Amino acid sequence: MGNSYAGQLKSARFEEALHNSIEASLRCSSVVPRPIFSQLYLDPDQPPFLPEDVKPKVEDLDKELVHRYSQNGSLDFSTNQTVNEMEDEEEDEDMSDSSSPPIPYSQKPAPEGSCTTDGFCQAGKDLRLVSLCMEQIDIPAGFLLVGAKSPNLPEHILVCAVDKRFLPDDHGKNALLGFSGNCIGCGERGFRYFTEFSNHINLKLTTQPKKQKHLKYYLVRSSQGVLSKGPLICWKECRSRQSSAANLSAKPNPSVSPSATPEGGSANGYKSGFTQTDSSVFSPAKSSSAAVNLSGTQDPSRNKNIVKPLALSVQLVGKAFAAAPLSLRATDVANGNANGGRNNALSTTVSRPMPHSTSPSPGCAAGDQASMSSSGPPKKRHRGWSPGSPVPPPGLAVPVPTIRPSTRTEPLLSVPVPQSMLTGILQPQPIPAGETVIVPENLLNNSGVRPVILIGYGTLPYFYGNVGDIVVSPLLVNCYKIPQLENKDLDLLGLSSSQLLSVENMILLTIQYLVQLGPDQIPLREEFEQIMLKAMQEFTLRERSLQMSAQCISVSPGQLPWLARLIASVSRDLVHVVVTQNSLAEGISETLRSLNEMKHQQKLPDYVVAICASKIRGNEFCVVVLGQYQSRALAESMLTTSEFLKEISYELITGKVSFLASHFKNTSLGDDLDKLLEKMLQQRGESVIIPFNGDVSECVSSQEAIAMVSTQEPDLDVDTFQIYQPQLTVARKLLSQVCAIADSGNQSLDLGHFSKVDFIVIVPRSEVLVQQTLQRIRQSGVLVDLGLEDNGTAYQRAEKYVVRLDNEIQAKFEVFMRRVKQNPYTLFVLVHDNAHVDLTSAISSSLSHGEPNHGLADRVINCREVLEAFNLLVLQVSSFPYALQTQQSRISSSNEVHWIQSDTVDDAASEEKLYFGLNEYSKSLQWGVTSPLLRCDETFEKMVNTLLERYPRLHSMVIRCYLLIQQYSQALMALTTMASLRDHSTPETLSIMDDLITSPGKDKNGCGHMLVIRVPSVQLAMLAKERLQEVRDKLGLQYRFEILLGNPASELTVAKHFITRLKAWRGNEQDDWIPRTYQDLEGLPCIVILTGKDPLGETFPRSLKYCDLRLIDSSYLTRTALEQEVGLACCYVSKEAIRGPVVALDLSEKEQEKANCSENDSDELLIDLDRPQSNSSAVTGTSGSLADNGVSSSSAADKSQKQAPSLNFQAVAHSSVDEGAYSSFTARETLKQECDSLGNQMASSTTPKLSSLSSVSQTFQWPAQSAKDSKALRVALPRIVILSKAAYCLLSSQKNGNLPSSSSLLPHADVSWLSSLRPLLHKDMSSEEQSLYYRQWTTARQHHADFSNQAEASGTRTFHPRRLLLTGPPQVGKTGSYLQFLRILFRMLIRLLEVDVYDEEEINTNHTENSEVTQSSNDHWPDIEIFSKISFDLSVHDPKYRNISPVYTEQLSRVKQEASKETKSEEPKKRETVSMMLTKYAAYNTFHHCEQCHQYMDINPAAQVSDSTLHAFTFSSSMLGEEVQLHFIIPKSKENHFVFSKQGKHLESMRLPLVSDKNLNAVKSPIFTPSSGRHEHGLLNLYHAMEGISHLHLLVVKEYEMPLYRKYWPNHIMLVLPGMFNNAGVGAARFLIKELSYHNLELERNRLEELGVKRQCVWPFIVVMDDSCVLWNMHSPHEQSSQSLEPGSFSKNVSLKSVLQHIEATPKIVHYAILGVQKWNSKLNTRKSKAPFSRCHVRDFILLNIDLTQNVQYDLNRYFCEDVDFNLRTNSSGLLICRFNNFSVMKKHIQVGGQKDFVVKPKIMVSDSVAPIMPLQYVCAPDSEHTLLAAPSQFLLEKFLQHATYKLFPKAIHNFKNPVLAIDCYLNIGLEVAICYISSRPHSVNVNCEGVFFSGLLLYLCDSFVGADLLKRFRFLKGATLCVICQDRSSLRQTIVRLELEDEWQFRLRDEFQTANSSDDEPLYFLTGRHI
Repeated sequence: MGNSYAGQLKSARFEEALHNSIEASLRCSSVVPRPIFSQLYLDPDQPPFLPEDVKPKVEDLDKELVHRYSQNGSLDFSTNQTVNEMEDEEEDEDMSDSSSPPIPYSQKPAPEGSCTTDGFCQAGKDLRLVSLCMEQIDIPAGFLLVGAKSPNLPEHILVCAVDKRFLPDDHGKNALLGFSGNCIGCGERGFRYFTEFSNHINLKLTTQPKKQKHLKYYLVRSSQGVLSKGPLICWKECRSRQSSAANLSAKPNPSVSPSATPEGGSANGYKSGFTQTDSSVFSPAKSSSAAVNLSGTQDPSRNKNIVKPLALSVQLVGKAFAAAPLSLRATDVANGNANGGRNNALSTTVSRPMPHSTSPSPGCAAGDQASMSSSGPPKKRHRGWSPGSPVPPPGLAVPVPTIRPSTRTEPLLSVPVPQSMLTGILQPQPIPAGETVIVPENLLNNSGVRPVILIGYGTLPYFYGNVGDIVVSPLLVNCYKIPQLENKDLDLLGLSSSQLLSVENMILLTIQYLVQLGPDQIPLREEFEQIMLKAMQEFTLRERSLQMSAQCISVSPGQLPWLARLIASVSRDLVHVVVTQNSLAEGISETLRSLNEMKHQQKLPDYVVAICASKIRGNEFCVVVLGQYQSRALAESMLTTSEFLKEISYELITGKVSFLASHFKNTSLGDDLDKLLEKMLQQRGESVIIPFNGDVSECVSSQEAIAMVSTQEPDLDVDTFQIYQPQLTVARKLLSQVCAIADSGNQSLDLGHFSKVDFIVIVPRSEVLVQQTLQRIRQSGVLVDLGLEDNGTAYQRAEKYVVRLDNEIQAKFEVFMRRVKQNPYTLFVLVHDNAHVDLTSAISSSLSHGEPNHGLADRVINCREVLEAFNLLVLQVSSFPYALQTQQSRISSSNEVHWIQSDTVDDAASEEKLYFGLNEYSKSLQWGVTSPLLRCDETFEKMVNTLLERYPRLHSMVIRCYLLIQQYSQALMALTTMASLRDHSTPETLSIMDDLITSPGKDKNGCGHMLVIRVPSVQLAMLAKERLQEVRDKLGLQYRFEILLGNPASELTVAKHFITRLKAWRGNEQDDWIPRTYQDLEGLPCIVILTGKDPLGETFPRSLKYCDLRLIDSSYLTRTALEQEVGLACCYVSKEAIRGPVVALDLSEKEQEKANCSENDSDELLIDLDRPQSNSSAVTGTSGSLADNGVSSSSAADKSQKQAPSLNFQAVAHSSVDEGAYSSFTARETLKQECDSLGNQMASSTTPKLSSLSSVSQTFQWPAQSAKDSKALRVALPRIVILSKAAYCLLSSQKNGNLPSSSSLLPHADVSWLSSLRPLLHKDMSSEEQSLYYRQWTTARQHHADFSNQAEASGTRTFHPRRLLLTGPPQVGKTGSYLQFLRILFRMLIRLLEVDVYDEEEINTNHTENSEVTQSSNDHWPDIEIFSKISFDLSVHDPKYRNISPVYTEQLSRVKQEASKETKSEEPKKRETVSMMLTKYAAYNTFHHCEQCHQYMDINPAAQVSDSTLHAFTFSSSMLGEEVQLHFIIPKSKENHFVFSKQGKHLESMRLPLVSDKNLNAVKSPIFTPSSGRHEHGLLNLYHAMEGISHLHLLVVKEYEMPLYRKYWPNHIMLVLPGMFNNAGVGAARFLIKELSYHNLELERNRLEELGVKRQCVWPFIVVMDDSCVLWNMHSPHEQSSQSLEPGSFSKNVSLKSVLQHIEATPKIVHYAILGVQKWNSKLNTRKSKAPFSRCHVRDFILLNIDLTQNVQYDLNRYFCEDVDFNLRTNSSGLLICRFNNFSVMKKHIQVGGQKDFVVKPKIMVSDSVAPIMPLQYVCAPDSEHTLLAAPSQFLLEKFLQHATYKLFPKAIHNFKNPVLAIDCYLNIGLEVAICYISSRPHSVNVNCEGVFFSGLLLYLCDSFVGADLLKRFRFLKGATLCVICQDRSSLRQTIVRLELEDEWQFRLRDEFQTANSSDDEPLYFLTGRHI
C-alpha cells in the first residue's frame, strides 16, 4: 500500500536533521533545542511575516479558494487499484539523490477516444510554441505562461498556463508545493496535479512527473507580440523546503477524503475537501504520506490512521505562519454558506454577539457537518520516518487560526461564488502558549474512543500532535450564531428580537439538551435549534409580561459554573462540566489527558462541556463527545453517503477488515464455520432439501429437485395494469396545471398549436427501473393511444421512450431533441422520474473531474435547448422532492402537483386497497399489536455495540454487515442442522429465516416470501451474497430459495430452475422469458440483497414480506436518505389489514369519531362491483390497468369484481362497523385480540395468509364465501420492516414524544438550512405546505444543480414556465398517473382542435308550403325576378325556437295538434351537439394563440392599452326620440377605417366602400358582433376565418363589460352602448347597431357626395353576426358521375371571407333587405337537394341592408325572439329576405354568457333563503302588496307571457285553426298557441285570414297606425280573450277608449295587471278581457 515507489523513500534528510538537532542540543547552552521540524521546514533567513505582505494577495487567496475547492482527483475503486494515479505531487522536490535508482512510473492510459499525439493535448488541440507564438492567449489573473519540455519532442516547447504561486521567485524560493494549471489548447482549467496535467498534455513520461523537471522556461512576448522562450525557471533552491508545517497546509489537498480514514472512518468523520458530488476518491497512494504511525503500534496495517488535513492557509507566499489544516469540504467553502446543512468551518473563531452584528466572526463560515479534524504530521511521510519509528514528532502544530478581519460582519466566504471573498485585511494574531492543545499519543488505541469536539462559542484552540485521533465537528455551531431576522420572520416565530440569548443561556441550554439525550441518541442540529427557539420564545413572553428587557434574565458569569454543574448533576455522570479560567485549551487538554489515562473499567462520561469563564473574553465553550456510540455516530454522520461508501470500499480494499473477518470465521459457539459447513455437505452427500411441498428435513436428489414443477397454477397476485381512481384524479390535476400554464398569459405554452403528444422518460441508472418503466408503458398501451406506434411494433419500440442517465444519454438525448425541433406541432413531455437522484450541477461535476455520470441530469434537464423549446414540457416526478423545493427552485410552487391525501379521496371506501406509507408505518406503532410492523432488533444492536467498541477504526456499517451475514448464516444452520445455534441468532433473524424456508414447504407450488436486505455498499453486498449463497448451497437449500444481488448497474440473474418455476406459475410466457423486474419474481422464495447508494423507486412484488434495514443507521441523517430507505416497504394493502387495528386502538375521541365516520361514509360510496375493467370514455381509452405501483389488487381486480358481488361494502358498513353496531366495550376487546392475532400471523409464517383473514372477517361479518371466491379474500398485508436503533428512534417518534421525527431533519444532503431560527415543520403539514416551508427555509448548496438559479437583481427568481413537479409518496402509483396524464393530455389537444357545435334538425318542416316557383339547383346567386315571386315562409324553422309560438299560416291551420301529454318542464331540453374538428377557417376565442394571429390579437405589449383612443359619437334617433351618445374605442392600428375631423381628432364617420368596388382582398361590409358575458369565450378572433385579409370588425358591448372586453381584445374596435342599456336585452344592441349604421350611411353619403360619388353607390350593407359562429360550410349538389346513388350533396369547409365575398357579389344586391345562410346540421348533406335559395327567416349571421330597412326597426325592448319579430316586420313591408342554402354556419355551444336569463330576485330581500319565484308571480294587481322584483319590466312581461298561456288565451290552446291575432308584433305566448302576425301599416303584405275566427287578440304598445277600423275587420270566437299592453296606466285607458274596445270586449276591474316592478322601474300595465 502506498506510493508505487514507496520502498525507495529515502530517509537521509530526516536522519541528517535529527543528527544535527541532537548535536545542537548537546552543544547548546539554552535548554530547548530548536525542534527538528522547524529545522526541516522553516528557513532561517525568511523575513518575518508582516500583515502588509498579505494585503496584495487577498484576491489571490479567494481565487485560490474557489478554484481549489472545486476540483479533485478521482480514482475508481471498482478496479481495486491501490496506486494513486495522481501521484502525490509533493514528492516533487527534485531530490531523488543521484545515487538513488530511477523511480519506475507507469503512466495512466489516456481516456478512450482522446488524442495521444505528442505536442497536442488529449482534446486534440495544438500546444506547441511554434504554432501558438502569434496567438492571443487569455490567461486568468495570477497565472503565467511557461514552457514544458516533452522527452519525445526535444525540439519543441509546449505552452502551459501555471499559477505563479506554485513557481519559485527569483531566488528559487517560495514556490508553493503542488501545482495549479490550465490547458491553453482546449481551455480545460483547474488541473490540481502536475501528474494529471502531464497526462493531459501528453508528455508521456517514463519517470514520476515533476514540475521541477518538466516546466523549464518562462515564456515572454517580444515587442512584436510574438511569444518566445524566456529565462529558465529557477528551481534550484527548492531543495531546502522553506515552508513550515503551516505552509504545507497552505495547499488545499484534494486527496483528503474519507477513504483515508483510519479503520472505521470515524477517525476523520469529517467532510473532506470534496464537492458533495463525492467526486473525489481517496487515492490510497496518499497513505504513504499518511503512514506516520503515531500510535506506536508496529503493525503496518494499522498505520493508516492519519489523514492529511486540508488547510486554508493564511500565509500565501511561504511566510511562516501556522494555519489550520482544517479538513474542509470544498463546495461548502466555495459555497461559503454560513448555515449550510453540512457546511464546513473555515475556522472556529466565533465572535461575541456585537450590538449590531449578529454574524459570527469570519472564522466561522461554518456549516454543520464539516469536520475540523486535523490529522497527522506534515503532508508526506518524510524521508527518515520509518513506520515504526520510535521518535515521536515533537508538537506538530495544527492550529486553528484566529483570523479576524478588520472590516466585515458576515462570515468569511459567505458570498456564494468567486466574487472577491475577503474584503477585510487578514490580521493574523499571535498564538498565546495557553491556546494550544497537544493531542496525546495513542489516544484512540488507549481509550478506544475518537473524541469529537463540537465547536461551541468562541475560539477553538490549536491542536498539535496526534491530531488524527480527534474530530472537530461544526454540527451545532450555527445554532449559537443567531441570525438577524426580518421583522416579519420574527413575528412568525413569536420573538421580539433575535438577540435574546446570552452566551451563558446558550451554555446552560446546551448542557440541558445533552443531559436529556438518551444513551442511544446523538445530538441533532434540528432538535437543538427548536430548543433554542423555544427558549427565545419563552424569554419573549416573559419580557412582554414583565415589561422588561431580556438582560434581567441573563445569568451572571459568576453563577454560570455552579448552575452548569447543577444541571449536569442529574445526568447520572453522563455529562461532565469542566470550567477553566484562561482558555478552552486547558479544558480540552485535561479532558483528552484523562481520557488517555483512563482505565478500561472506568465509566466515561458521554459528553464533557468545557467552559472557559475568562474575564477578558467573556465565556466560551465547546463540547467534547466521548461516548463510544455518540462520538462514532457523530463522526460518521458527517460524511455524505458517497463519502462513507468510498470509505467502506477503501477499508475492504486495503484489507483493514481482516481482523473483523477473522473474528467472524467462527460461529458464536466458537466452531470454525467453514469446517462445519464442509462437514454438513459431506453428511448430506448428493441429496438436497426438497424444493417445496415438503419439510426441511426431507431430502431428494438434485436431479429430482430440478425436475420438480408445480402441478397447478397458483393464485399468484400478478399485477394487471389498471388505472385507479386516485391516479386518474392526479392525472387530471396535472392536466389542469398544464392548462393553467397555457392560460397564464405569458405566452409560454400554446396548447392550441399542438395536435400530437410524444414523450420520453428519463430514469436514474438502474436496470430494473428501466425494465419496470418499459413494462408499465407496454401494459398501459399509451404508445398506441397517443398514435406514436402501431399495435404490432409498440412492444419493441417502447425502448426508445425510456432512457437512463448513463454515459449514452447524451447521444440518445440529442436524437430526442432533434425530434423536438423537427416537430413543432407535437407537444413533447420529458418525464424525469426520481428527479431527486443526482442533483449535482454539471459544472461542479466537470470541475471536480468527478464520477462520470454526475451532473448528467442537470446537463439534460437544464440545458438551453430544453429550457427554450416551446413545445417541450418537463415533468419531474419524485417521492422526495425536497431538494427541488429550495429558494433557488426552478419549478414554480404553483406548478407542483401533489398526490391527493387519502382522506380527500371520496371513494376511499370503495377502493379495495389502501396506500400504506411512511405515516401509516409510524402510526401502526400505536396499534398495540404484539408483532409491530416497524421493529428494532435490540439484541442485534447490543451485539453491534460490543463489536464497535472492539474495532474503533472500522466504519460501523462494515461491522453491522459482517454481523448480519453471520446472523443469517447461523439462522440457516440453526433451522436445518444445528439447533444448538438457535440461541445465538437474534429472534428477529430466526423468525424471518424460518418463514422464508418453511413457506415453500407448505405450498404445493413452491410459492414463498421475499426478504430484501439493504446493503448500500456494493462491495459489502457482493460479499454478503457470496457468503449467504455458500452457506445455503452447503446446507442443500439451493432449490428451496434464491439469493439475488439487486445491483442497479446490472440485470437480475436468477437460477435456471427458479425461472422454470416462475414460468410454470405464469403459464403463458414465451420460452425465452426471463424475470427483468422485481415484480416478475412474485411468489418466488428469495433473498434480494439490494445495493447501491439510493433505492431508486423499484417496485417489489406483493410477496415481499420483510425489509431488513438494519444497516441504515446514523449515517442517514437527512430526510430523503432515511425516508427513501423505508420507502421500499410502502405499498397498497387490503383495507382489512389496516382498518381493524386503527378503529380498535386509537382511543383519542377525535380519532374514534374519524374512524366511525369513515366507516359510515362507505354506504354512500357503494362500490360498483360490476363496473367494467376500463370504461374507455371516462378512463383510459384502450387499456385498463391495475395499480401501476405494482401493488395490485388480489388476483387481478376484475376476477374479484366479477366473482364476488357478495362483497358488498354497503352491507359491511351497515351491519358491523356502524357506530351502534356493537357495544363499545366488547367490540373493542374482541378487535384488540384479533389485531394481536392478525399481527402474529402477519409476522409468523405458521399460518398461511388466508387464515389470517378469518379473524378479521369475524369483525367485518363478511357474507359467506364460496370456495372459489376465496381468492378474492387474499389479504395484501403491509411489509415488516426491521430497522437499526437510530432509524427506529427517528421514525417511531410518537405524537407527544419529544423525540424528533424524520420530517424535521435536513431535507436533503444537497441543501442547507437558511437560518437556525425557523418554525417547526409539523408532521401533519400537507405536502403543499411542506413545499412552501422548504422553499422559504432551505437553500441549494453550491454543487446543487439549482444553485445557479439565484434571484435576479429585481429579487425575482426565474422559474421555468413549462416545468412541473409531480410528488407523491413512494410506490403510490405515480408512473401510472403520468402515463394517464399523457393520454388525457393528448385527448385534450384533440379536444382543443374540436368544437361542440349545435346539430339540430329544422323544425316545422311539415308546415312549409311548397313553393311553386322552381329554381335551378346550380344557381350561384338568386335571380331577383324569380326570387321575388316566391312567397315568404312564415314558419320559424330554427331548432333553437322549438318552444315558441308557431306563426299562423294557412298550412298550419290544417295541422292537427294534440294536447301534449307531458306538462312542459321548466328546464329546457338539452340541445343536441356534435364534436367537429376545427379547420384553418375557424373563428376563435381568447384561448387560441398562434404566430399568425398574435399581431391581430395583441397590440405590442410595451404600448399597453393606452394605444387605443376613446371617441364619443352622437346621433339622434327618432325611435328613442332623443340624442344617443355611443362611444367607440379605436386602437391606433384601426384608425384608417374612420374619418376624423382635421382639427381635434373628432370622430366624424366610419368609412364605407362603394357598391362597385371589386377588391378580392377585402370584404365590404363592416361586421358587428354584439357580445355579453363572453369576453374570454366569445369567438371574436376572425383572423383565420377571414384568411387574414383586412376587414372591419366592431364588438358591440355593454358599458359595464367594456373594461373586460378591452383587456382581452385590446386590438378590436369596440362600440360601447350607453349605460342606460346595461340591463337591456339583445334587441337594444341590434336596434342601436342598425340606427348607428343608418346614421353613418347618411354621413358617408354626404361625405362621398362631395367627392362626386352618387348617394346610391355607397355600400349599404352591414353584417350582424353572433359571437358563437365558428365555422362556415359550402354545400354543393353531387356531380352526376358521383359513385353515390343517394340524393344529397357534399360539403366542404370554407372561410367566412369566401362566404361574405360570394354573398356580396349577388347581382342587384341592393334590392335585398336581408341575406343570410342556413344553420348547419348533420342531415343537410343527406337530404334531397332543395332549392339553393329560400325566402324565409334568417338569423345568427345576416347581411342587413340598412338603407332598405330604414323604416323597419328592431324592438329595442326585447329580450327574446327579436329576430323573428324583425323578420316578420321586414317581410310585411314587402322587402326581400333571402337565405342562401348552399352555405351553412356552425354555431358553437358556449356554456357561458350570451343571452342568459336574469336571476329574478325580490327587490328587498327579507331573508336569504327565498323560494324561487315562479313566472306567474312576475305580474301583480296594481297597488297590491305583492313582492316587488328586481328585474326589468319588459323581461318580466315576456317571461310571464311564455308561461301564462292557459290563463290568458284559454281558447287558443292547441287550436291552430283559431290563432291569436297579434298586431305589429310577434311575442312568444307559449308553444301551444299559434300567433297570426298582421301589420297595421298601409300596403303591407299580410297572411290571408279570410274566414278565420281568432281565439284572442294581443295588442302590444300599439302605435297610431292601429285604429278601431282595423280591428273591426277581424272576427273573433265568442269567449275569445284580449290582452292590451301599455307603458303606463293612463296610456292603457286611452288605448281602450281610442280603439273602442269596450264595444266588443268586456272588462272587469280586477283584470288590470302590472309587471311586478316598483314604480321607479317603470312597470308595464296590461288589461285582459273577454269577447262578448
